[in-house]
Amino acid sequence: MGVAKVPPLRTRTHSISDALVAHLEQMIALGELAPGDRLPSERELAESLSVSRTSLREALHQLEAKHLIERRPGRGTVVLAPPTQVDDLYTSLAEVAEADRQLGNVAELRTVIEPKIAEFAALRATSADLLQMDDILHATHENLQDAESLELDIRFHLTLARASHNPLLTALTTMVSSWTTPVRKDSHSTPEGRRASLAGHQAIRDAIEARDPAAAAHAMVLHLADVDQLIRRTRDESAASADQA
Repeated sequence: MGVAKVPPLRTRTHSISDALVAHLEQMIALGELAPGDRLPSERELAESLSVSRTSLREALHQLEAKHLIERRPGRGTVVLAPPTQVDDLYTSLAEVAEADRQLGNVAELRTVIEPKIAEFAALRATSADLLQMDDILHATHENLQDAESLELDIRFHLTLARASHNPLLTALTTMVSSWTTPVRKDSHSTPEGRRASLAGHQAIRDAIEARDPAAAAHAMVLHLADVDQLIRRTRDESAASADQA
Protein backbone atom coordinates (compact mmCIF):
# COMPACT_ATOMS: atom_id res chain seq x y z
CA MET A 1 0.00 0.00 0.00
CA GLY A 2 1.09 3.59 -0.55
CA VAL A 3 1.48 6.34 1.99
CA ALA A 4 -1.86 7.38 3.50
CA LYS A 5 -3.09 10.97 3.36
CA VAL A 6 -3.79 12.66 6.70
CA PRO A 7 -5.92 15.85 6.65
CA PRO A 8 -4.86 18.95 8.61
CA LEU A 9 -5.26 19.03 12.36
CA ARG A 10 -7.90 21.40 13.70
CA THR A 11 -6.85 23.94 16.30
CA ARG A 12 -7.89 22.83 19.78
CA THR A 13 -7.51 24.03 23.35
CA HIS A 14 -6.15 20.65 24.48
CA SER A 15 -2.50 19.62 24.27
CA ILE A 16 -1.16 19.09 20.77
CA SER A 17 -0.27 15.44 21.43
CA ASP A 18 -3.80 14.71 22.75
CA ALA A 19 -5.30 16.40 19.70
CA LEU A 20 -3.08 14.33 17.44
CA VAL A 21 -4.05 11.07 19.15
CA ALA A 22 -7.75 11.92 18.88
CA HIS A 23 -7.37 12.98 15.24
CA LEU A 24 -5.52 9.86 14.11
CA GLU A 25 -7.50 7.43 16.27
CA GLN A 26 -10.77 8.76 14.87
CA MET A 27 -9.46 8.28 11.32
CA ILE A 28 -8.57 4.68 12.15
CA ALA A 29 -11.96 4.06 13.80
CA LEU A 30 -13.82 5.44 10.76
CA GLY A 31 -11.71 3.45 8.31
CA GLU A 32 -10.09 6.52 6.79
CA LEU A 33 -6.79 4.93 7.81
CA ALA A 34 -7.09 1.22 7.07
CA PRO A 35 -5.00 -1.72 8.33
CA GLY A 36 -1.77 -1.84 6.36
CA ASP A 37 -1.80 1.86 5.46
CA ARG A 38 1.57 3.50 5.96
CA LEU A 39 1.71 6.99 7.46
CA PRO A 40 3.99 9.64 5.97
CA SER A 41 7.44 10.04 7.52
CA GLU A 42 7.59 11.88 10.85
CA ARG A 43 9.02 14.95 9.14
CA GLU A 44 6.34 15.01 6.43
CA LEU A 45 3.50 14.29 8.85
CA ALA A 46 4.66 16.93 11.35
CA GLU A 47 4.94 19.51 8.57
CA SER A 48 1.52 18.69 7.08
CA LEU A 49 -0.13 18.91 10.51
CA SER A 50 1.86 21.99 11.56
CA VAL A 51 3.07 20.37 14.79
CA SER A 52 6.47 19.68 16.28
CA ARG A 53 8.09 16.28 15.80
CA THR A 54 8.24 15.97 19.60
CA SER A 55 4.44 16.26 19.90
CA LEU A 56 3.99 13.88 16.99
CA ARG A 57 6.31 11.26 18.51
CA GLU A 58 4.42 11.46 21.82
CA ALA A 59 1.12 10.92 19.99
CA LEU A 60 2.49 8.01 17.96
CA HIS A 61 3.78 6.44 21.16
CA GLN A 62 0.25 6.56 22.65
CA LEU A 63 -1.26 5.04 19.50
CA GLU A 64 1.37 2.30 19.51
CA ALA A 65 0.59 1.55 23.17
CA LYS A 66 -3.05 1.07 22.12
CA HIS A 67 -1.89 -1.37 19.40
CA LEU A 68 -3.40 0.81 16.68
CA ILE A 69 -0.12 1.39 14.84
CA GLU A 70 3.31 -0.15 14.65
CA ARG A 71 6.55 1.65 13.92
CA ARG A 72 8.71 -0.69 11.85
CA PRO A 73 12.38 -0.02 11.06
CA GLY A 74 12.77 0.59 7.36
CA ARG A 75 9.00 0.56 6.74
CA GLY A 76 7.81 3.53 8.75
CA THR A 77 4.58 3.68 10.73
CA VAL A 78 1.86 1.20 9.71
CA VAL A 79 -1.79 0.98 10.82
CA LEU A 80 -2.47 -2.38 12.48
CA ALA A 81 -5.40 -4.72 11.98
CA PRO A 82 -7.54 -5.54 15.05
CA PRO A 83 -6.10 -8.28 17.28
CA THR A 84 -6.94 -11.86 16.25
CA GLN A 85 -9.28 -12.36 19.20
CA VAL A 86 -11.32 -9.33 18.09
CA ASP A 87 -11.75 -10.81 14.60
CA ASP A 88 -12.75 -14.11 16.21
CA LEU A 89 -15.37 -12.34 18.31
CA TYR A 90 -16.77 -10.56 15.24
CA THR A 91 -17.02 -13.90 13.43
CA SER A 92 -18.68 -15.65 16.35
CA LEU A 93 -21.23 -12.89 16.88
CA ALA A 94 -21.98 -12.63 13.17
CA GLU A 95 -22.94 -16.31 13.22
CA VAL A 96 -25.49 -15.89 16.01
CA ALA A 97 -28.89 -17.14 14.83
CA GLU A 98 -31.38 -14.47 13.82
CA ALA A 99 -33.81 -15.69 16.49
CA ASP A 100 -31.21 -14.92 19.15
CA ARG A 101 -30.69 -11.41 17.82
CA GLN A 102 -34.13 -10.07 18.66
CA LEU A 103 -33.90 -6.41 19.49
CA GLY A 104 -35.31 -6.93 22.96
CA ASN A 105 -32.49 -9.33 23.75
CA VAL A 106 -29.88 -6.96 22.38
CA ALA A 107 -31.35 -4.04 24.33
CA GLU A 108 -31.09 -6.19 27.45
CA LEU A 109 -27.48 -6.95 26.54
CA ARG A 110 -26.77 -3.21 26.39
CA THR A 111 -27.97 -2.78 29.97
CA VAL A 112 -25.51 -5.48 31.03
CA ILE A 113 -22.36 -4.37 29.20
CA GLU A 114 -22.60 -0.61 28.64
CA PRO A 115 -22.67 0.53 32.29
CA LYS A 116 -19.53 -1.56 32.84
CA ILE A 117 -17.93 0.00 29.75
CA ALA A 118 -18.67 3.46 31.16
CA GLU A 119 -17.14 2.37 34.47
CA PHE A 120 -13.96 1.16 32.76
CA ALA A 121 -13.79 4.36 30.71
CA ALA A 122 -13.91 6.44 33.89
CA LEU A 123 -10.89 4.52 35.12
CA ARG A 124 -8.91 4.36 31.87
CA ALA A 125 -9.90 7.15 29.47
CA THR A 126 -7.10 9.38 28.25
CA SER A 127 -7.34 13.07 27.47
CA ALA A 128 -7.49 12.11 23.79
CA ASP A 129 -10.50 9.85 24.47
CA LEU A 130 -12.30 12.74 26.19
CA LEU A 131 -11.42 15.01 23.30
CA GLN A 132 -13.08 12.62 20.85
CA MET A 133 -16.22 12.55 23.01
CA ASP A 134 -16.23 16.36 23.12
CA ASP A 135 -16.04 16.54 19.32
CA ILE A 136 -19.13 14.36 19.05
CA LEU A 137 -21.04 16.27 21.74
CA HIS A 138 -20.22 19.62 20.10
CA ALA A 139 -21.62 18.31 16.81
CA THR A 140 -24.84 17.08 18.46
CA HIS A 141 -27.97 19.23 18.79
CA GLU A 142 -31.74 18.84 18.63
CA ASN A 143 -32.08 20.30 15.13
CA LEU A 144 -30.10 17.54 13.42
CA GLN A 145 -31.74 15.21 10.95
CA ASP A 146 -32.73 11.85 12.44
CA ALA A 147 -30.00 9.96 10.59
CA GLU A 148 -27.30 12.47 11.59
CA SER A 149 -28.31 12.31 15.25
CA LEU A 150 -28.32 8.50 15.19
CA GLU A 151 -24.88 8.40 13.57
CA LEU A 152 -23.42 10.64 16.29
CA ASP A 153 -25.14 8.52 18.95
CA ILE A 154 -23.48 5.38 17.60
CA ARG A 155 -20.11 7.15 17.32
CA PHE A 156 -20.34 8.30 20.94
CA HIS A 157 -20.95 4.80 22.26
CA LEU A 158 -18.16 3.34 20.12
CA THR A 159 -15.77 6.07 21.31
CA LEU A 160 -16.79 5.25 24.87
CA ALA A 161 -16.07 1.57 24.25
CA ARG A 162 -12.64 2.41 22.86
CA ALA A 163 -12.01 4.50 25.98
CA SER A 164 -12.41 1.30 28.02
CA HIS A 165 -9.18 0.20 26.32
CA ASN A 166 -10.55 -3.32 25.91
CA PRO A 167 -10.69 -4.28 22.21
CA LEU A 168 -13.15 -7.11 22.88
CA LEU A 169 -15.64 -4.70 24.43
CA THR A 170 -15.16 -2.41 21.43
CA ALA A 171 -15.88 -5.31 19.08
CA LEU A 172 -18.96 -6.29 21.05
CA THR A 173 -20.25 -2.70 21.06
CA THR A 174 -19.77 -2.51 17.29
CA MET A 175 -21.91 -5.59 16.76
CA VAL A 176 -24.59 -4.46 19.22
CA SER A 177 -24.75 -1.08 17.47
CA SER A 178 -25.40 -2.75 14.12
CA TRP A 179 -28.18 -4.86 15.63
CA THR A 180 -29.91 -1.99 17.45
CA THR A 181 -29.75 0.64 14.69
CA PRO A 182 -33.27 -0.11 13.35
CA VAL A 183 -34.89 0.48 16.74
CA ARG A 184 -32.54 3.19 18.07
CA LYS A 185 -33.53 5.48 15.23
CA ASP A 186 -36.95 5.86 16.89
CA SER A 187 -35.34 7.64 19.82
CA HIS A 188 -33.89 10.24 17.45
CA SER A 189 -37.10 10.95 15.55
CA THR A 190 -38.12 13.94 17.70
CA PRO A 191 -36.33 17.01 19.12
CA GLU A 192 -37.18 15.70 22.60
CA GLY A 193 -35.41 12.45 21.85
CA ARG A 194 -32.36 14.19 20.44
CA ARG A 195 -32.17 16.47 23.50
CA ALA A 196 -32.43 13.47 25.82
CA SER A 197 -29.67 11.65 23.93
CA LEU A 198 -27.32 14.62 24.21
CA ALA A 199 -28.09 15.12 27.91
CA GLY A 200 -27.43 11.46 28.64
CA HIS A 201 -24.15 11.47 26.74
CA GLN A 202 -23.02 14.67 28.47
CA ALA A 203 -23.70 13.19 31.91
CA ILE A 204 -21.70 10.08 31.05
CA ARG A 205 -18.82 12.14 29.69
CA ASP A 206 -18.75 14.40 32.78
CA ALA A 207 -18.59 11.39 35.10
CA ILE A 208 -15.72 9.97 33.07
CA GLU A 209 -13.79 13.25 33.25
CA ALA A 210 -14.39 13.26 37.02
CA ARG A 211 -12.87 9.75 37.20
CA ASP A 212 -15.99 8.52 39.00
CA PRO A 213 -16.72 4.96 37.78
CA ALA A 214 -19.87 4.54 39.88
CA ALA A 215 -21.33 7.82 38.58
CA ALA A 216 -20.41 6.90 34.99
CA ALA A 217 -22.14 3.52 35.27
CA HIS A 218 -25.20 5.12 36.88
CA ALA A 219 -25.37 7.79 34.17
CA MET A 220 -25.32 5.05 31.55
CA VAL A 221 -28.12 3.12 33.29
CA LEU A 222 -30.27 6.27 33.35
CA HIS A 223 -29.43 7.02 29.71
CA LEU A 224 -30.40 3.54 28.51
CA ALA A 225 -33.63 3.71 30.52
CA ASP A 226 -34.49 7.06 28.90
CA VAL A 227 -33.76 5.66 25.44
CA ASP A 228 -35.93 2.60 26.09
CA GLN A 229 -38.80 4.81 27.29
CA LEU A 230 -38.53 7.07 24.25
CA ILE A 231 -38.52 4.10 21.87
CA ARG A 232 -41.55 2.54 23.53
CA ARG A 233 -43.46 5.83 23.48
CA THR A 234 -42.64 6.47 19.83
CA ARG A 235 -43.72 2.99 18.82
CA ASP A 236 -46.93 3.19 20.87
CA GLU A 237 -47.80 6.51 19.22
CA SER A 238 -47.09 5.09 15.77
CA ALA A 239 -49.27 2.06 16.49
CA ALA A 240 -52.09 4.29 17.75
CA SER A 241 -51.90 6.44 14.61
CA ALA A 242 -52.02 3.34 12.43
CA ASP A 243 -55.12 2.07 14.27
CA GLN A 244 -56.90 5.39 13.72
CA ALA A 245 -56.05 5.50 10.01
